[in-house]
Amino acid sequence: MSKATHGSCLCGSTAYEVSGNLRPVCVCHCTQCRKSSGHYVAATQCMMTDLKIHGESLIWFKSSDIAERGFCGTCGSNLFWRRAGADHMSIFSGTIDGETGLSIASQLNVESKGDYYTLPDVPVISQDMLVPI
Repeated sequence: MSKATHGSCLCGSTAYEVSGNLRPVCVCHCTQCRKSSGHYVAATQCMMTDLKIHGESLIWFKSSDIAERGFCGTCGSNLFWRRAGADHMSIFSGTIDGETGLSIASQLNVESKGDYYTLPDVPVISQDMLVPI
């Protein structure tokens, strides 16, 4: 059994616990991720059955026809991204408490990157190559 991973928003009113494994981090440079976070998004992922969310302030925003983003309604922290009908949840890596033991393994949507930064030195993949946990 893997150890539990804990995380939360900035104000602490939304918290979560993951009881299973986390996928290595993938960064996304798409315009939606950049606009929702202020930079590119670095996210890990877990199975929905391994995730417990605590608190009352989580709000879901349908950001496209295929996905929605979860954020704290109190402090505005971006926490989650999920594809409609998926059995896994993406978790913004910066919301994890303490050491994660994770590293960036891949990136996608590099054609949309901001002009103010250089790309990480990791493989570029397409959305369909992103393997869930």
